[in-house]
Amino acid sequence: MDNMKKTALITGIGGQDGAYLAQLLLNKGYAVFGTSRDAGVSGFGSLVRLNIIGQVELLSMAPHDFKSTLTVISKVQPDEIYHLAGQTSVGLSFEQPSETIESITIGTLNILEALRFLKLPAKFYHASSSECFGDTGGVPADEHTSFNPVSPYAVAKSSAHWLVRNYREAHNMFAVNGILFNHESELRPERFVTQKVVRAAYRIAQGSTEKLTLGALCISRDWGWAPEYVEAMWLMLQAEQADDFVIATGQANSLKDFVAQTFACFDLDWTQHVTHDDQLMRPNEIAWSQGNPEKARQLLGWQATKRMNDVIKVLCSSASGKA
Repeated sequence: MDNMKKTALITGIGGQDGAYLAQLLLNKGYAVFGTSRDAGVSGFGSLVRLNIIGQVELLSMAPHDFKSTLTVISKVQPDEIYHLAGQTSVGLSFEQPSETIESITIGTLNILEALRFLKLPAKFYHASSSECFGDTGGVPADEHTSFNPVSPYAVAKSSAHWLVRNYREAHNMFAVNGILFNHESELRPERFVTQKVVRAAYRIAQGSTEKLTLGALCISRDWGWAPEYVEAMWLMLQAEQADDFVIATGQANSLKDFVAQTFACFDLDWTQHVTHDDQLMRPNEIAWSQGNPEKARQLLGWQATKRMNDVIKVLCSSASGKA
């Protein structure tokens, strides 16, 4: 089918990934529908920032409610569904475990069941997570690495991941898991540590006397650039066969390095402006998270072009109003 005739449904379109994915699909000629729990009151600030708010049809859908999910999918009749909705904070999942399980696991199950019930041959993308692997112990995780979830968020994502595998194999659905490692952009809210660091460094460079307080600086993450990662989502649904893919840069860096390089962008010595607080450390904090994206490179032709240093430069430039 020609892309000009394709319809895509993006759940959680108001987030970073949903906005960039909507922009990508619009540029490819798709008709794009997006959902949030209450589209009438949601601000969709990310869509506004990308100047695409008027090009997307927005609908209310609660994925944890089967009737709501079935109604929207039946109405839209999408060719492709990108399921990005659900609780997104690992830290918050320890405080709200029930809501996390319901929004992520039950939400994914309801979409899969709606597709089965409607006998709709839509291709389905599920936003799995690198958190499913837990601590990779300095070894890059690939598609064969065992899951070791250490948070309610990771448990929920792992369960949803296996539901997708089950429906793919039991019901012959084109359903895939994108196991994405950390990916950032200026659309991230400040509750994410990368933006917390960048915005604090910028304010300090502008004369603020505040201190940036962080938890464990020794943790290492595989940081990439969000607009590149949503392209990988699309490529997964264009493949001949449904499969699961790790999406990552393949490089891991410590939070300490991220902080140091961010402050250096503003000609600051981070050691004079950053303090540590054990209370900001998560229970069961993952020390090392790194992905091996070789399968995506070989089968999808996808590879990251921006690494942590590149991401920091763009974020700092954006914070300074130069981007």
